[in-house]
Amino acid sequence: MENMAEEELLPLEKEEVEVAQVQVPTPARDSAGVPAPAPDSALDSAPTPASAPAPAPALAQAPALSPSLASAPEEAKSSNRQACPLCPKEKFRACNSHKLRRHLQNLHWKVSVEFEGYRMCICHLPCRPVKPNIIGEQITSKMGAHYHCIICSATITRRTDMLGHVRRHMNKGETKSSYIAASTAKPPKEILKEADTDVQVCPNYSIPQKTDSYFNPKMKLNRQLIFCTLAALAEERKPLECLDAFGATGIMGLQWAKHLGNAVKVTINDLNENSVTLIQENCHLNKLKVVVDSKEKEKSDDILEEGEKNLGNIKVTKMDANVLMHLRSFDFIHLDPFGTSVNYLDSAFRNIRNLGIVSVTSTDISSLYAKAQHVARRHYGCNIVRTEYYKELAARIVVAAVARAAARCNKGIEVLFAVALEHFVLVVVRVLRGPTSADETAKKIQYLIHCQWCEERIFQKDGNMVEENPYRQLPCNCHGSMPGKTAIELGPLWSSSLFNTGFLKRMLFESLHHGLDDIQTLIKTLIFESECTPQSQFSIHASSNVNKQEENGVFIKTTDDTTTDNYIAQGKRKSNEMITNLGKKQKTDVSTEHPPFYYNIHRHSIKGMNMPKLKKFLCYLSQAGFRVSRTHFDPMGVRTDAPLMQFKSILLKYSTPTYTGGQSESHVQSASEDTVTERVEMSVNDKAEASGCRRW
Repeated sequence: MENMAEEELLPLEKEEVEVAQVQVPTPARDSAGVPAPAPDSALDSAPTPASAPAPAPALAQAPALSPSLASAPEEAKSSNRQACPLCPKEKFRACNSHKLRRHLQNLHWKVSVEFEGYRMCICHLPCRPVKPNIIGEQITSKMGAHYHCIICSATITRRTDMLGHVRRHMNKGETKSSYIAASTAKPPKEILKEADTDVQVCPNYSIPQKTDSYFNPKMKLNRQLIFCTLAALAEERKPLECLDAFGATGIMGLQWAKHLGNAVKVTINDLNENSVTLIQENCHLNKLKVVVDSKEKEKSDDILEEGEKNLGNIKVTKMDANVLMHLRSFDFIHLDPFGTSVNYLDSAFRNIRNLGIVSVTSTDISSLYAKAQHVARRHYGCNIVRTEYYKELAARIVVAAVARAAARCNKGIEVLFAVALEHFVLVVVRVLRGPTSADETAKKIQYLIHCQWCEERIFQKDGNMVEENPYRQLPCNCHGSMPGKTAIELGPLWSSSLFNTGFLKRMLFESLHHGLDDIQTLIKTLIFESECTPQSQFSIHASSNVNKQEENGVFIKTTDDTTTDNYIAQGKRKSNEMITNLGKKQKTDVSTEHPPFYYNIHRHSIKGMNMPKLKKFLCYLSQAGFRVSRTHFDPMGVRTDAPLMQFKSILLKYSTPTYTGGQSESHVQSASEDTVTERVEMSVNDKAEASGCRRW
């Protein structure tokens, strides 16, 4: 980049163009222009350029530029023949100064582009590849003229495109001075702090280049959830072999080692050389020892003050994540690649230890949220459409991909929790070894029948027989009253529970213990959602009737003392024989699981009616005998086991008409149930016809 800048900028010093003093540089691949020379008395009769040049800044202000051509020796003015530095030798041979001056003016100077007091002339050198033209049986390759951008080194053929390209740089604030400063001096790195952990980031950490390390402050919630997961696992057995497969700046692994200490043995991996160097610097910044290639590399004495000790050890590796997970076994693996993580799932489950945990963060939300359906079909082998419950649909897609990868390795999974927010989808599962667990896991991957008229949904029933009319499985009657095909088959998806209540309570305790206030509200919402209980009827700090909780071979002890607001979680692994017997006897009770998916209260609102408040509506559903809770997937979502028809009936029953100025609820409740049902059916039909069948 510096070489290009040294040879491509044209300082506009005077109105005349001097050629006799030009020292012709050797034509380079990226050479794009010649600095406009200063006038000389021998060339006073030279014609004026087509466009008046702007005054050039002093060379001291632009250290990346080539020295002025006026510094050429005086004896080179007379009879030396000069070649054009912007044309190949076979196109323009060396000639006298006046011919070269005329050539530069007519061919290069007139069509130049001015920017920040400099001119970018057109270049005819073979800097950019040109497709060969086949004329008859001969192949000719004509080199096209082009411009070189002095900021981003792009090559552009047309002058109008070059003007627009430069204008975009100016709108973004990218100027010549900033380019020269970036090329001559490295800007200082910025130090950020998160959860008492200092991390050094690049100046462009929010919009990095391919060779830079990416740090996203918006993923703080994701990092805290994973930290609480690891802290809860560390209470079961110590020490834990932990892997952050895609370290980037190493912020996640640093938090593990700094706050959990000797309970974890952290390995941070990244394939990028710059990221590995940055991870090592961040380890020294947080007073942590770095282990590279099984050799301990301690910090120097000037970094550690007297009386200070290393807080822990971190092993930093530069390796492909698939290779590393095949070579070593871990208790905890976190995968957070850029985009989808399906390429690393097989390696993650190959050597993961029994009862270990695998956490997967997927940021390809365009495909998971049904904005790019073909990408979801390519990566996950799943057919999806945009629905009102698209976030939970995305979480179940990722869990299904994780379950298939585990089953291929003769392992089963138990989903501890699954979170889908605006920027990412996080899935955390516990690994259960054995073909029996793998078979039980594979049975929970099913297809979903989704009605496109009323958006009712239900998982297909198990069985190998082909059903004559699959529409009969839907609770709605749209297939009988509406023309054509009304439902679509989505999936395959994970059909079982997405949350483990006991593990979430232990995570809540760890968040309280480590002072992570940002995620406590989210974890409480997940606990309510896992038990499908409204917050008004359940308290997190209430006493538990069960002193010992069992989670797939791990005994969890919780306090039954109502005077304390904390959960005390202690874990102990069972013997291999007990784990095998537990895997054989383990049967998931469908009645205790939370109902799949949710309804958006605004999506099913009735025209001309004022809906009740969300908290009151949850109480109305609970009084009607249905399980109900809020969901983190949608702030206005309601998770309930009530069918859509009953959901709409209760919503209409406790709604007030808008045209009467708000009637009392008692007056609306006096309507009969038959009338309510008819009005719900009419509203569904009217909405379907008005929205053009609401096909996705």
